[in-house]
Amino acid sequence: MSKSEVLKLLDYDKYFQLTKQNLPTETKQFLEKMAQDDLVVKQDVGTYKITFLGAILFARDIQDIQTVSRKTTRVIKYVGNNKAKRENEKDGTKGYATGFEGLIDYINTLLPKNEEIQKAFRVETKTYPEVAIREFVANALIHQDFSIDGAGPLIEIFDNRIEITNPGIPLIDIDRFIDHPPRSRNENLASMMRRFGFCEESGSGVDRALVSIELFQLPAPKFETYDNFTRITLLAPLSLNQMAEEDKIRACYQHCVLKYLTKTERMTNTSLRDRFGIPESNYPAASKII
Repeated sequence: MSKSEVLKLLDYDKYFQLTKQNLPTETKQFLEKMAQDDLVVKQDVGTYKITFLGAILFARDIQDIQTVSRKTTRVIKYVGNNKAKRENEKDGTKGYATGFEGLIDYINTLLPKNEEIQKAFRVETKTYPEVAIREFVANALIHQDFSIDGAGPLIEIFDNRIEITNPGIPLIDIDRFIDHPPRSRNENLASMMRRFGFCEESGSGVDRALVSIELFQLPAPKFETYDNFTRITLLAPLSLNQMAEEDKIRACYQHCVLKYLTKTERMTNTSLRDRFGIPESNYPAASKII
């Protein structure tokens, strides 16, 4: 297609903003810069092709580009804890880089919040740490299997949990998500999303997300794989007595790995009590979980 057709479909303003470059003075320089990042490819006859990478990241309207139109991100908010009734449903319209911040903001508006009284003022506190939401949503976008037709990332919000699902099974064992070096079937996409600051470098994002979940004293997230998709479930606050045995064991395992990765610490009865908010007088409860 022509230069003007490409610039009509791709949000070049957002590209230059995210890459921290000044807008060029000439139109042809817009595409020359974008070609350096493999977002477009110049043809011998002077026209251009938009690459899959360029379309999935910077489409102004993802529905306008047929090859990526089925890879939109869907967000569904349900009433209660099951799928019987939908309260809100929305499909993303922009490329992943163009629309990422808006996607996170939209998800946050749908999440439940807690009210606390502080010095006679009501203060809203978030149920889930934003760093965890950002990292796990970014991972769903980045690590999906694009060869699976007709499916894109899905974020489902219930009263008691958030489920983040992406097409494809991971390249590493789910029990090693925390400590394994990063691997992605979409390296160029992963590299650019990290470059834009949407997720962490060197696989540290999952660690950081889990640390934030521990600070909120939430149940440990579940990592699950199925025939052709991967799901991460974030659970709303539960007291220790409300947690199932598998929830306690999973939290203990993740806490143990996080401590081990510091190279200087190890999980102890004290550290696990801090993780769960168990009083010192009830140290046998932590010992039993360990």
